[in-house]
Parts: sequence; C-alpha cells; structure tokens
Amino acid sequence: LEIIILLELLVLVLLNKKCTENCFQLQKMSSIYTNSQTKFTIYEVLHFAIYTVLWHPESVQHIQQNKEVHLYVNGSDVNKVKDLLNNAKIHNEVQIDDVQELIAKQIYNISNHPRDIAGSRSHYENYHPLEEIFSWMSEITGKNPHLLQQILIGSSSEKRPLYVLKLSVKGVTPKAAIWIDCGIHAREWISPAFCQWFLGYAVEHYQSDPDLSAILNKLEFYVLPVMNVDGYEYTRTTDRMWRKNRSQHEGNFCKGTDLNRNFDAGWCGAGASSDPCAQTYCGPFPESEPEVRAVADFIRKNKESIKGYISIHSYSQMVLFPYSYKTERAKDHRELMVLAKKASDAIRVGYQNKFGFGPGAETIYLAPGGSDDWAYDLGIKYSFTLELQDRGRYGFLLPPYLIRAACLEAYLTVKIIALHIVEKTE
Repeated sequence: LEIIILLELLVLVLLNKKCTENCFQLQKMSSIYTNSQTKFTIYEVLHFAIYTVLWHPESVQHIQQNKEVHLYVNGSDVNKVKDLLNNAKIHNEVQIDDVQELIAKQIYNISNHPRDIAGSRSHYENYHPLEEIFSWMSEITGKNPHLLQQILIGSSSEKRPLYVLKLSVKGVTPKAAIWIDCGIHAREWISPAFCQWFLGYAVEHYQSDPDLSAILNKLEFYVLPVMNVDGYEYTRTTDRMWRKNRSQHEGNFCKGTDLNRNFDAGWCGAGASSDPCAQTYCGPFPESEPEVRAVADFIRKNKESIKGYISIHSYSQMVLFPYSYKTERAKDHRELMVLAKKASDAIRVGYQNKFGFGPGAETIYLAPGGSDDWAYDLGIKYSFTLELQDRGRYGFLLPPYLIRAACLEAYLTVKIIALHIVEKTE
C-alpha cells in the first residue's frame, strides 16, 4: 500500500565561497509522491551534494504530509540535484537568480556606516557581528543604568562570555520576571536582532508606551541576546547555515550540539539524534553544553521570580508552547492556547500577517530537549517559543529591511504574554 502525499518542496541554493557564478535559488516546487520515496530522494540529495543543508524540517524524518521541505544545496551541484529531483518527479523551478546578493544584504558593512550609537534606529535595522553586539551591550547598559544591568552567567565552549541584560526600572519592586533568550540556533540571525531591538525599544519608550510602562512597573526582564555565541560567530566567518554550537566531545568526529535538544526535557527522545553529525544532535547527556548549563543554572536560581519564559527563533511564523517532546497536552494547555491565539490574532489584525499557534508536537513535530518544555516542567507556566518571519520566502536569510516588521510582531506577542502575567500576579 502506497501512502500518497502532497509535498511542496522548496529548494534554496546557497552560495558558498567556492561558487562565483551560476549560483541561484530554486523555490516553491510541488509534487505528489509516496512518503518513503520522497524521503529517499532527499536523502540522496543530502549525501550527493558537497554542501547541502536541510532547512525545514530539521531532519528528513520530520517530512510530513502537506508540509514544505526547504533545502539548501551548493550552487555548483544545482544541475545534478535538479536531475535527482526531476527523476523523482519532483517539479522544480528557478525563482531567485542571485543568492549571493541576498546574503550580502545581511552582512552589515561597517565601512559604509559610521558606528551606530545604542539608541540609533539604524543599529536595530541591521544584523551585527558578535563583537559589535558585545560593544552594544556595554554601551546601552552604561547609558541606561537606571534600567539595565549586565550580568555574566557563564561562558561558551570556546570561552566566549554569556551576558544577560536585566531590564528593570530602578526604584520599582517587581512582582515577577520574564526570561527571553535569542540565538539558540546560530543561523537564525533575526533572533538576536530582536533581543537588541526589544531592549533598545524599552529604554527609549518605557515612559511613552503605556503598555510597556504598565509591564515594567510590575515585571523585570532577563534578556540573553545571543545564547549560541560560538555558532553565531561561525555563521559570520565560515558557514552562514551553521545551526549548532561549536563544542567538540571526545570520540565525536563532527563538531556541535543542537542547544535546543540538550535541555533535560525528554532528552534525546524521538525528534532528536544521537549522531554527532546530525543537525539535531542532542549531546552526550542533558546539559552537556556549557551554554545550556549556564542558562539552566541561572533560571533555577531565579525560578521563584521567573514566571515567563520566551525563546526567540526563526523561521515559520508560529507561537508555540509545551509540549514538544511528547504529544500529551500540558496541564495549562487551555490557558496557553488562549494566549497564543490572542497573539496570533493581534498580529493578523495589527500587521496583516499570519502566525500559526499551538503545542509544538501537535503543531509541527516532536522536538525533545527543548528549552521551553524544560522551563515549563521546572514550573514556569508561561513558556513559549516564538518562530519569527518568514514562512520560507527568505527563510534564515531574512533581509534587513524586514527586521523592524519581524520585531514589531514579536514585541506584540511578548507584550500580550507579559500583560497576562501582570494580571495573574496582581
């Protein structure tokens, strides 16, 4: 018995340093084929091409009926990959001719711009190297000591510092706190961009934005702008599509662990991989990665005050909540669903954009070892993952001109969650 599925296949061709011409992007393909044959074809592509990255879903096992598959291949392998797809009767067509230009637009050119001050709009509408983000943290904290405090919570595998910025109005005694982390996955550049944008917006508008004022009169925020600092730096210098951190464990041929599979929440179950070379490698044991351990230790120490946990990701435009490591619904499912739907509706009305919502395992697929599930099981009721723009048109290569729009949508969601926590803590 053959299982027939409708599969829209998005194949994105990544320009790497060796590819200088005829590098283009294949996009929006559709085919009707058996589930097993489609997966086999993608396996062939992944193992054939010199440089191939499965964008979405995160592994071949997660290919689902009526869902898109997003795949990056080396530009020099385009014709051979197209042959494989055509032989499997997977239709494909060229839509974007120059991916190099798309990547170049994401690289903030310091030589063409004067150094931005922490309060300037241009800073928050560009992607920045890690060194600039560290400088920005020091600068914005130094200029706003009445609102911000920089806290060192640990270091990465390559010994880079992990800084949290505490947002709290001096003289106000907060009733609770919300944690926000960005950049768990290295290639999701819009994520660290949001954490910077959020803090920049907060210091500029905390007195003029009534909702923000109401929130900061009751709550404080712990914001980690870049959790995967090593991986993020690696995407700037070596491999734009790198996802994991850069740890090297004894006996492993490949580097890196997926930090969002390394938390102690259904660790390394279905939806994660024990293969060190896999994109979803869970690590040798829970909290094996220093980045995960630093975050988990800090949250455990502050769990009495932290009532909300929000992890910022991209892409796919979704508001997700526990559980992702199992299909069983959380005990607070109904309340979390109402909140997620409220955020989705607000984005649709306010920004005419569509966000899906629901528990992770039901809405997308099983993903064990995730940070929001871990936080929820720790007792942080309002735990969410936000998947920001877009839905695949640009994917991880979201152009800088869309940063502000993506951040406004994310801020609206954070605001809705925060106001709900304020209400519940009164």
